[in-house]
Amino acid sequence: MTTIQLTVNGRVAEATIEPRAHLADVLRDQLDLTGTHLGCEHGVCGACTLLLDGATARSCITLAVACDGAAVTTIEGLDEDEIAAELRTAFAREHALQCGYCTPGMIMSARDLVLRLDHADEQAIRVGLSGNLCRCTGYAGIVRAISAVISARRQRGIAAMVGAGRTSLGPVGSQPGATAISSMRPAATEVKLSRSAASNGLDPLEVVPAKSFDAAFTVSAAPEQVFALFGQPKILAACFPGATVTDIPAPDRIEGEIRVAIGPLSAAFRGSARIERNPVDLSGRLFGTGRDQQSRTSTSGQIGWRMIPIDDGRATRVELAIGYSLTGPLAQIARDGLVRDLASRLTTTFAQNCERHINGTFSSAETIEPQRLDAFGLLLDVAWTRFTAIVRRLRRS
Repeated sequence: MTTIQLTVNGRVAEATIEPRAHLADVLRDQLDLTGTHLGCEHGVCGACTLLLDGATARSCITLAVACDGAAVTTIEGLDEDEIAAELRTAFAREHALQCGYCTPGMIMSARDLVLRLDHADEQAIRVGLSGNLCRCTGYAGIVRAISAVISARRQRGIAAMVGAGRTSLGPVGSQPGATAISSMRPAATEVKLSRSAASNGLDPLEVVPAKSFDAAFTVSAAPEQVFALFGQPKILAACFPGATVTDIPAPDRIEGEIRVAIGPLSAAFRGSARIERNPVDLSGRLFGTGRDQQSRTSTSGQIGWRMIPIDDGRATRVELAIGYSLTGPLAQIARDGLVRDLASRLTTTFAQNCERHINGTFSSAETIEPQRLDAFGLLLDVAWTRFTAIVRRLRRS
Protein backbone atom coordinates (compact mmCIF):
# COMPACT_ATOMS: atom_id res chain seq x y z
CA MET A 1 0.00 0.00 0.00
CA THR A 2 1.10 3.56 -0.74
CA THR A 3 0.02 6.85 0.81
CA ILE A 4 -0.48 9.76 -1.56
CA GLN A 5 -1.47 13.37 -1.02
CA LEU A 6 -3.75 15.25 -3.41
CA THR A 7 -5.30 18.69 -3.46
CA VAL A 8 -8.90 17.85 -4.38
CA ASN A 9 -11.26 20.73 -5.08
CA GLY A 10 -8.99 23.05 -3.12
CA ARG A 11 -8.61 20.80 -0.07
CA VAL A 12 -5.66 18.61 0.84
CA ALA A 13 -6.55 14.93 1.06
CA GLU A 14 -4.52 11.81 1.83
CA ALA A 15 -5.33 8.30 0.70
CA THR A 16 -3.70 4.93 1.26
CA ILE A 17 -4.00 2.98 -1.96
CA GLU A 18 -2.77 -0.01 -3.88
CA PRO A 19 -0.24 0.92 -6.60
CA ARG A 20 -2.63 -0.31 -9.30
CA ALA A 21 -5.57 1.87 -8.15
CA HIS A 22 -6.87 4.40 -10.65
CA LEU A 23 -7.62 7.99 -9.75
CA ALA A 24 -11.35 7.61 -10.42
CA ASP A 25 -11.61 4.69 -7.98
CA VAL A 26 -9.80 6.62 -5.26
CA LEU A 27 -12.05 9.66 -5.70
CA ARG A 28 -15.24 7.59 -5.65
CA ASP A 29 -14.45 4.90 -3.09
CA GLN A 30 -12.25 6.75 -0.60
CA LEU A 31 -13.21 10.42 -0.96
CA ASP A 32 -16.92 9.86 -1.76
CA LEU A 33 -16.74 12.12 -4.82
CA THR A 34 -19.13 10.09 -6.94
CA GLY A 35 -19.80 12.85 -9.45
CA THR A 36 -16.90 11.44 -11.46
CA HIS A 37 -18.64 8.64 -13.35
CA LEU A 38 -17.13 5.40 -14.59
CA GLY A 39 -18.24 4.09 -17.97
CA CYS A 40 -15.95 2.11 -20.24
CA GLU A 41 -12.96 2.17 -17.82
CA HIS A 42 -10.73 2.04 -20.89
CA GLY A 43 -10.27 5.79 -21.47
CA VAL A 44 -12.73 5.87 -24.38
CA CYS A 45 -16.09 7.27 -23.24
CA GLY A 46 -14.89 10.33 -21.30
CA ALA A 47 -17.47 9.99 -18.48
CA CYS A 48 -14.65 10.13 -15.91
CA THR A 49 -13.11 13.35 -17.27
CA LEU A 50 -11.81 15.77 -14.63
CA LEU A 51 -9.14 18.44 -14.27
CA LEU A 52 -5.64 17.28 -13.37
CA ASP A 53 -3.28 20.19 -12.72
CA GLY A 54 -5.68 22.33 -14.75
CA ALA A 55 -5.86 20.07 -17.81
CA THR A 56 -8.72 17.74 -18.67
CA ALA A 57 -7.77 14.08 -18.20
CA ARG A 58 -9.41 10.67 -18.02
CA SER A 59 -9.29 9.48 -14.44
CA CYS A 60 -10.23 5.85 -15.18
CA ILE A 61 -6.84 5.15 -16.79
CA THR A 62 -4.74 7.52 -14.69
CA LEU A 63 -2.87 5.75 -11.90
CA ALA A 64 -3.53 7.50 -8.61
CA VAL A 65 0.03 6.88 -7.41
CA ALA A 66 1.29 8.93 -10.36
CA CYS A 67 -0.82 11.89 -9.19
CA ASP A 68 0.88 12.32 -5.81
CA GLY A 69 1.05 16.07 -5.15
CA ALA A 70 -1.27 16.97 -8.02
CA ALA A 71 -4.26 19.31 -7.97
CA VAL A 72 -7.50 17.56 -8.90
CA THR A 73 -10.81 19.23 -9.69
CA THR A 74 -13.92 17.10 -9.98
CA ILE A 75 -17.42 18.13 -11.03
CA GLU A 76 -18.20 18.78 -7.34
CA GLY A 77 -15.44 21.40 -7.34
CA LEU A 78 -17.24 23.43 -10.02
CA ASP A 79 -20.34 24.23 -7.94
CA GLU A 80 -19.33 27.88 -7.65
CA ASP A 81 -17.53 28.08 -11.00
CA GLU A 82 -18.90 30.80 -13.30
CA ILE A 83 -18.30 28.94 -16.57
CA ALA A 84 -19.78 25.69 -15.25
CA ALA A 85 -22.87 27.57 -14.07
CA GLU A 86 -23.36 29.09 -17.53
CA LEU A 87 -22.91 25.69 -19.12
CA ARG A 88 -25.46 24.04 -16.81
CA THR A 89 -28.02 26.69 -17.76
CA ALA A 90 -27.25 26.34 -21.46
CA PHE A 91 -27.39 22.52 -21.30
CA ALA A 92 -30.85 22.70 -19.77
CA ARG A 93 -32.06 25.31 -22.27
CA GLU A 94 -30.75 23.44 -25.34
CA HIS A 95 -31.89 20.00 -24.13
CA ALA A 96 -28.24 18.87 -24.10
CA LEU A 97 -28.77 16.06 -21.58
CA GLN A 98 -31.13 13.15 -21.13
CA CYS A 99 -29.97 10.35 -18.84
CA GLY A 100 -27.21 12.62 -17.55
CA TYR A 101 -24.58 9.94 -17.04
CA CYS A 102 -22.06 11.52 -19.42
CA THR A 103 -22.85 15.07 -18.30
CA PRO A 104 -20.18 15.55 -15.56
CA GLY A 105 -17.38 14.59 -17.95
CA MET A 106 -19.05 16.54 -20.74
CA ILE A 107 -19.20 19.69 -18.59
CA MET A 108 -15.51 19.31 -17.78
CA SER A 109 -14.55 19.12 -21.46
CA ALA A 110 -17.03 21.86 -22.39
CA ARG A 111 -15.55 24.20 -19.77
CA ASP A 112 -12.11 23.63 -21.26
CA LEU A 113 -13.44 24.59 -24.71
CA VAL A 114 -15.17 27.71 -23.40
CA LEU A 115 -11.90 28.80 -21.82
CA ARG A 116 -9.71 28.22 -24.87
CA LEU A 117 -11.72 28.68 -28.08
CA ASP A 118 -11.50 32.18 -29.50
CA HIS A 119 -14.93 31.93 -31.10
CA ALA A 120 -17.81 29.48 -31.38
CA ASP A 121 -16.48 27.23 -34.12
CA GLU A 122 -18.68 24.11 -34.50
CA GLN A 123 -15.89 21.98 -35.98
CA ALA A 124 -13.51 22.89 -33.18
CA ILE A 125 -16.18 22.11 -30.57
CA ARG A 126 -16.91 18.72 -32.11
CA VAL A 127 -13.19 17.92 -32.25
CA GLY A 128 -12.83 18.92 -28.61
CA LEU A 129 -15.74 16.70 -27.60
CA SER A 130 -14.54 13.69 -29.57
CA GLY A 131 -13.27 12.11 -26.37
CA ASN A 132 -16.69 12.33 -24.67
CA LEU A 133 -19.39 9.91 -25.79
CA CYS A 134 -23.16 10.40 -25.33
CA ARG A 135 -25.64 7.60 -26.11
CA CYS A 136 -28.75 9.82 -25.84
CA THR A 137 -28.62 13.28 -27.34
CA GLY A 138 -26.96 13.07 -30.75
CA TYR A 139 -24.64 15.93 -29.63
CA ALA A 140 -26.58 18.68 -31.47
CA GLY A 141 -27.91 20.23 -28.27
CA ILE A 142 -24.53 19.90 -26.57
CA VAL A 143 -22.78 21.73 -29.41
CA ARG A 144 -25.45 24.47 -29.38
CA ALA A 145 -25.09 24.92 -25.64
CA ILE A 146 -21.31 25.27 -25.75
CA SER A 147 -21.49 27.59 -28.78
CA ALA A 148 -23.98 29.80 -26.96
CA VAL A 149 -21.79 30.12 -23.87
CA ILE A 150 -18.67 30.89 -25.93
CA SER A 151 -20.50 33.55 -27.98
CA ALA A 152 -22.05 35.17 -24.91
CA ARG A 153 -18.73 35.41 -23.08
CA ARG A 154 -16.88 36.84 -26.07
CA GLN A 155 -19.64 39.42 -26.55
CA ARG A 156 -19.17 40.44 -22.92
CA GLY A 157 -15.50 41.05 -23.65
CA ILE A 158 -14.15 37.95 -21.87
CA ALA A 159 -11.17 36.88 -23.97
CA ALA A 160 -10.18 33.29 -24.63
CA MET A 161 -7.02 31.69 -23.27
CA VAL A 162 -6.07 30.64 -26.80
CA GLY A 163 -4.04 27.45 -26.69
CA ALA A 164 -3.14 27.89 -23.01
CA GLY A 165 0.14 26.06 -23.73
CA ARG A 166 -1.58 23.08 -25.34
CA THR A 167 -1.70 22.15 -29.03
CA SER A 168 -4.84 19.98 -29.23
CA LEU A 169 -8.42 20.01 -28.03
CA GLY A 170 -10.01 17.48 -25.69
CA PRO A 171 -8.65 15.51 -22.73
CA VAL A 172 -4.90 15.01 -22.44
CA GLY A 173 -3.91 12.14 -24.71
CA SER A 174 -7.37 11.87 -26.28
CA GLN A 175 -6.31 12.54 -29.86
CA PRO A 176 -2.97 10.87 -30.59
CA GLY A 177 -3.53 10.97 -34.34
CA ALA A 178 -5.35 14.28 -34.71
CA THR A 179 -3.82 17.45 -36.10
CA ALA A 180 -4.31 20.42 -33.80
CA ILE A 181 -6.48 23.22 -35.14
CA SER A 182 -4.25 26.01 -36.31
CA SER A 183 -6.21 28.69 -34.45
CA MET A 184 -5.38 26.93 -31.19
CA ARG A 185 -1.63 27.25 -31.59
CA PRO A 186 0.28 30.06 -29.93
CA ALA A 187 3.22 31.56 -31.77
CA ALA A 188 6.32 29.45 -31.42
CA THR A 189 9.56 28.46 -33.07
CA GLU A 190 8.72 26.26 -36.04
CA VAL A 191 10.50 22.99 -36.63
CA LYS A 192 10.18 21.55 -40.13
CA LEU A 193 10.60 17.83 -40.51
CA SER A 194 12.61 16.31 -43.30
CA ARG A 195 11.03 14.34 -46.14
CA SER A 196 11.88 10.99 -44.64
CA ALA A 197 10.29 11.97 -41.34
CA ALA A 198 7.18 13.17 -43.14
CA SER A 199 7.00 9.86 -44.96
CA ASN A 200 6.64 8.15 -41.59
CA GLY A 201 3.31 9.93 -41.14
CA LEU A 202 4.59 12.85 -39.05
CA ASP A 203 3.04 16.25 -39.62
CA PRO A 204 5.12 19.44 -39.19
CA LEU A 205 4.79 20.46 -35.54
CA GLU A 206 5.57 23.55 -33.55
CA VAL A 207 7.67 23.06 -30.46
CA VAL A 208 5.40 24.46 -27.75
CA PRO A 209 6.53 22.76 -24.53
CA ALA A 210 3.69 22.05 -22.14
CA LYS A 211 6.13 21.23 -19.34
CA SER A 212 9.64 22.46 -18.56
CA PHE A 213 12.34 21.97 -15.98
CA ASP A 214 16.07 22.47 -15.48
CA ALA A 215 18.82 19.90 -15.00
CA ALA A 216 22.60 19.86 -14.76
CA PHE A 217 25.54 17.48 -14.63
CA THR A 218 29.31 17.67 -14.32
CA VAL A 219 31.95 16.22 -16.64
CA SER A 220 35.65 15.96 -15.72
CA ALA A 221 36.82 17.63 -18.93
CA ALA A 222 37.40 21.15 -20.21
CA PRO A 223 34.33 23.05 -21.52
CA GLU A 224 35.79 23.16 -25.06
CA GLN A 225 36.07 19.36 -25.11
CA VAL A 226 32.50 18.87 -23.93
CA PHE A 227 31.21 21.45 -26.42
CA ALA A 228 33.05 19.68 -29.23
CA LEU A 229 31.43 16.39 -28.20
CA PHE A 230 28.01 18.06 -28.39
CA GLY A 231 28.81 18.79 -32.03
CA GLN A 232 29.05 15.06 -32.91
CA PRO A 233 25.43 13.85 -33.07
CA LYS A 234 26.11 10.15 -33.63
CA ILE A 235 28.53 9.84 -30.73
CA LEU A 236 26.29 11.99 -28.53
CA ALA A 237 23.31 9.75 -29.33
CA ALA A 238 25.33 6.65 -28.46
CA CYS A 239 26.03 8.17 -25.03
CA PHE A 240 22.30 8.61 -24.42
CA PRO A 241 20.47 5.37 -23.47
CA GLY A 242 18.12 4.23 -26.23
CA ALA A 243 18.97 6.95 -28.78
CA THR A 244 20.44 6.57 -32.25
CA VAL A 245 20.98 8.84 -35.26
CA THR A 246 19.83 7.38 -38.58
CA ASP A 247 20.70 10.28 -40.91
CA ILE A 248 22.26 13.75 -40.96
CA PRO A 249 20.65 15.45 -44.00
CA ALA A 250 22.16 18.86 -43.14
CA PRO A 251 24.81 20.17 -40.74
CA ASP A 252 22.14 21.53 -38.41
CA ARG A 253 19.60 18.72 -38.81
CA ILE A 254 19.46 15.11 -37.68
CA GLU A 255 17.01 12.23 -37.98
CA GLY A 256 16.81 9.32 -35.60
CA GLU A 257 14.88 7.49 -32.95
CA ILE A 258 14.72 6.78 -29.25
CA ARG A 259 13.68 3.28 -28.17
CA VAL A 260 11.99 2.78 -24.83
CA ALA A 261 11.25 -0.56 -23.16
CA ILE A 262 8.55 -0.68 -20.47
CA GLY A 263 8.46 -4.25 -19.23
CA PRO A 264 7.33 -6.39 -22.17
CA LEU A 265 6.25 -3.31 -24.15
CA SER A 266 8.46 -1.18 -26.35
CA ALA A 267 8.13 2.12 -28.18
CA ALA A 268 10.27 3.72 -30.87
CA PHE A 269 9.95 7.49 -31.25
CA ARG A 270 11.15 8.35 -34.75
CA GLY A 271 11.55 11.94 -35.82
CA SER A 272 13.74 14.88 -36.71
CA ALA A 273 15.59 17.60 -34.85
CA ARG A 274 17.32 20.89 -35.58
CA ILE A 275 20.45 21.90 -33.69
CA GLU A 276 21.78 25.40 -33.00
CA ARG A 277 25.32 25.89 -31.59
CA ASN A 278 27.06 29.04 -30.38
CA PRO A 279 30.84 28.54 -29.99
CA VAL A 280 31.24 32.02 -28.50
CA ASP A 281 29.52 31.22 -25.22
CA LEU A 282 29.63 27.42 -25.58
CA SER A 283 25.86 27.05 -25.68
CA GLY A 284 23.31 25.45 -27.96
CA ARG A 285 19.74 24.32 -28.45
CA LEU A 286 17.98 21.31 -29.96
CA PHE A 287 14.39 21.39 -31.22
CA GLY A 288 12.83 18.02 -32.02
CA THR A 289 9.66 16.09 -32.73
CA GLY A 290 8.97 12.37 -32.80
CA ARG A 291 6.20 9.80 -32.98
CA ASP A 292 5.75 6.17 -31.98
CA GLN A 293 3.58 4.56 -34.64
CA GLN A 294 2.57 1.59 -32.52
CA SER A 295 1.15 3.52 -29.56
CA ARG A 296 0.28 6.58 -31.65
CA THR A 297 2.01 8.81 -29.14
CA SER A 298 3.70 12.02 -30.32
CA THR A 299 6.27 14.15 -28.57
CA SER A 300 7.94 17.48 -29.19
CA GLY A 301 10.45 19.40 -27.17
CA GLN A 302 13.56 21.47 -26.90
CA ILE A 303 16.78 21.21 -24.93
CA GLY A 304 19.05 24.14 -24.29
CA TRP A 305 22.57 23.70 -22.90
CA ARG A 306 25.41 25.85 -21.66
CA MET A 307 28.95 24.85 -20.65
CA ILE A 308 30.17 26.45 -17.40
CA PRO A 309 33.89 26.00 -16.52
CA ILE A 310 34.58 24.82 -12.97
CA ASP A 311 37.67 23.67 -11.08
CA ASP A 312 39.84 26.24 -12.90
CA GLY A 313 38.61 25.01 -16.28
CA ARG A 314 39.54 21.38 -15.72
CA ALA A 315 35.88 20.33 -15.43
CA THR A 316 32.56 21.46 -16.89
CA ARG A 317 29.13 21.97 -15.45
CA VAL A 318 26.54 21.43 -18.21
CA GLU A 319 23.32 23.31 -17.45
CA LEU A 320 20.22 22.10 -19.28
CA ALA A 321 16.83 23.74 -19.86
CA ILE A 322 14.35 21.06 -20.95
CA GLY A 323 10.85 21.54 -22.31
CA TYR A 324 8.55 18.83 -23.66
CA SER A 325 5.01 17.98 -24.73
CA LEU A 326 3.55 14.48 -24.97
CA THR A 327 0.30 13.66 -26.75
CA GLY A 328 -1.24 10.20 -26.89
CA PRO A 329 -1.80 7.17 -24.66
CA LEU A 330 1.60 7.44 -22.96
CA ALA A 331 0.73 11.00 -21.90
CA GLN A 332 -1.67 9.51 -19.34
CA ILE A 333 1.21 8.21 -17.20
CA ALA A 334 3.80 10.93 -17.79
CA ARG A 335 3.41 12.86 -14.54
CA ASP A 336 5.81 15.75 -13.93
CA GLY A 337 7.57 14.22 -10.92
CA LEU A 338 8.07 10.91 -12.67
CA VAL A 339 9.48 12.56 -15.79
CA ARG A 340 11.91 14.61 -13.72
CA ASP A 341 13.07 11.60 -11.76
CA LEU A 342 13.66 9.66 -14.96
CA ALA A 343 15.42 12.64 -16.55
CA SER A 344 17.72 12.91 -13.53
CA ARG A 345 18.83 9.30 -13.89
CA LEU A 346 19.19 9.56 -17.66
CA THR A 347 21.37 12.67 -17.41
CA THR A 348 23.58 10.89 -14.86
CA THR A 349 24.12 7.96 -17.26
CA PHE A 350 24.59 10.36 -20.17
CA ALA A 351 27.22 12.36 -18.25
CA GLN A 352 29.13 9.22 -17.35
CA ASN A 353 29.17 8.05 -20.97
CA CYS A 354 30.27 11.48 -22.22
CA GLU A 355 33.16 11.50 -19.78
CA ARG A 356 34.12 7.95 -20.78
CA HIS A 357 34.18 8.95 -24.45
CA ILE A 358 36.34 12.00 -23.81
CA ASN A 359 38.71 9.88 -21.73
CA GLY A 360 38.83 7.19 -24.42
CA THR A 361 37.18 4.44 -22.37
CA PHE A 362 33.91 4.38 -24.34
CA SER A 363 34.32 1.33 -26.62
CA SER A 364 33.65 1.41 -30.35
CA ALA A 365 31.04 -1.33 -29.92
CA GLU A 366 29.07 0.88 -27.56
CA THR A 367 29.36 3.78 -29.99
CA ILE A 368 27.92 1.71 -32.83
CA GLU A 369 25.24 -0.14 -30.87
CA PRO A 370 22.95 2.26 -28.96
CA GLN A 371 22.07 1.40 -25.40
CA ARG A 372 18.52 0.34 -24.65
CA LEU A 373 16.49 2.59 -22.39
CA ASP A 374 14.73 0.26 -19.96
CA ALA A 375 12.04 2.52 -18.53
CA PHE A 376 10.66 -0.29 -16.37
CA GLY A 377 13.96 -0.60 -14.55
CA LEU A 378 14.16 3.15 -14.15
CA LEU A 379 10.62 3.22 -12.77
CA LEU A 380 11.58 0.62 -10.17
CA ASP A 381 14.59 2.74 -9.28
CA VAL A 382 12.38 5.81 -8.90
CA ALA A 383 9.86 3.90 -6.79
CA TRP A 384 12.60 2.59 -4.50
CA THR A 385 14.09 6.05 -4.07
CA ARG A 386 10.73 7.50 -3.12
CA PHE A 387 10.01 4.62 -0.76
CA THR A 388 13.29 5.09 1.11
CA ALA A 389 12.62 8.85 1.33
CA ILE A 390 9.22 8.17 2.93
CA VAL A 391 10.80 5.74 5.41
CA ARG A 392 13.40 8.35 6.39
CA ARG A 393 10.67 10.95 6.97
CA LEU A 394 8.69 8.52 9.12
CA ARG A 395 11.76 7.72 11.23
CA ARG A 396 12.45 11.43 11.81
CA SER A 397 8.86 11.98 12.90
